[in-house]
Amino acid sequence: MKINVCIGSSCHLKGSRLVVSALQELVKAHGLETSVDLCGKFCMGNCQKGVSIEFNGKHFSANEENIEDLFHKEILSNIK
Repeated sequence: MKINVCIGSSCHLKGSRLVVSALQELVKAHGLETSVDLCGKFCMGNCQKGVSIEFNGKHFSANEENIEDLFHKEILSNIK
């Protein structure tokens, strides 16, 4: 599964670095390093809603507070 995280200037200011770090830790904690391809991507056109994440053709807004829930509800459930 490929996960794109916006690293454009707006999302960077809204915490994309923290979201990427959290995703890296979650992927590692669940042993999914070979199943998940975590990529940076520039503007995905969702600047107003925070850090944009895209996977399986769906777009989500993430931040430091909701990334773990998003991972479990949307990402992990689609891998296992």
